[in-house]
Amino acid sequence: MQGTEDLHSVSSPRRVLSFSKRRKATVSFLDPDDKAASGFGVSGDHGPKSSEVYGFVGSITTVVATVIFFVWAYVPENWLQAIGIFYYPNKYWALAVPTYAMVTILLALLFYVGLNFMSTSPPTSLNTIFDEFSREPSTFIPSREGDEQPIEPISDIGINKINDLMFKNVK
Repeated sequence: MQGTEDLHSVSSPRRVLSFSKRRKATVSFLDPDDKAASGFGVSGDHGPKSSEVYGFVGSITTVVATVIFFVWAYVPENWLQAIGIFYYPNKYWALAVPTYAMVTILLALLFYVGLNFMSTSPPTSLNTIFDEFSREPSTFIPSREGDEQPIEPISDIGINKINDLMFKNVK
């Protein structure tokens, strides 16, 4: 009888699903690769992913660099010299570097917006209404059989129809 039950079972690396005729379907989440019977064994993939390690190291490095920057920027020079730190950049750079970075980001955003304005057609151009993918509505008249109505083919709505819908009552 055990051989016939195996014919009705689905085996995967993560679970065994049994479709036995004598009992209800059961799902077992035991991994065949597990080393311990308790389910807490180690499977083939060990340790964290490299992206997780790089993210963790990057976050710790960012926090440490920020703390060092603020200590350098706000602690007076005589205190730094008292604890044995004699070589450090001028305090001018504590304001200059963030200012230069913010101005660079602002100029990059303005440059990006300017490029978009230069690459966009003028408002009077017909290219803002039609392009090579535009489709005129076809004269599709479906035969109505019962309550079912087929979906019309995809097409663009003409500018005259949009103007009629939007400005019909405006005088």
